[in-house]
Amino acid sequence: MTAQECLQILRNVKDVAFATTDEDGFPQVRMIDVMLVEEGKLYFCTARGKDFYRQLISSGRAAVTGLNREYQMVRVSGKVRKLSDQKAWIDRIFEENPSMKGVYPGESRYILEPFCIEEGEAEFFDLGKNPIYRESFCLGRGRIRRKGFEITDACIGCGECMRNCPQQCIEEGAPYVIRQENCLHCGLCQENCPVQAIERRGEA
Repeated sequence: MTAQECLQILRNVKDVAFATTDEDGFPQVRMIDVMLVEEGKLYFCTARGKDFYRQLISSGRAAVTGLNREYQMVRVSGKVRKLSDQKAWIDRIFEENPSMKGVYPGESRYILEPFCIEEGEAEFFDLGKNPIYRESFCLGRGRIRRKGFEITDACIGCGECMRNCPQQCIEEGAPYVIRQENCLHCGLCQENCPVQAIERRGEA
């Protein structure tokens, strides 16, 4: 899978959850249409009068998530850029999404502003497989944050982590190894390790 294919899942779902924070730092979530996905970039729009618009302009960041019928989830977090040439982008969005013409008829469409997420991180998470499968992608100059857990050299090989893993994605070794692509990030292995040999990734 590529970053473009990952974003295309959100485009196919279309109505997905966009999260921002308000002026008091509280999380705010709403359903927004993914209007275009091209070259590893996600495009959407919103009206200038909406709180969502103010929050995007203020923070310059958003998080997006959606789930399809196959229980495949995509999560995107990154920087948001308001696009120049507003009318041309809105016209193109309306051509690609004709149902918008009924929501904002005629010239009223130009109350909308186009935005793009082109830098950040995307994560694909397939709950329809056993074990589950996950994969992360960089968008533009974004970076992939290390998540989940890893087993350190302090491992004594007791196998307690492997016995407790709900996805059975821990393999015997010296030290034992977590298959990161199948890990739920639940932390059960860490809680059951008798010698605290399991650390959260990115914190070591």
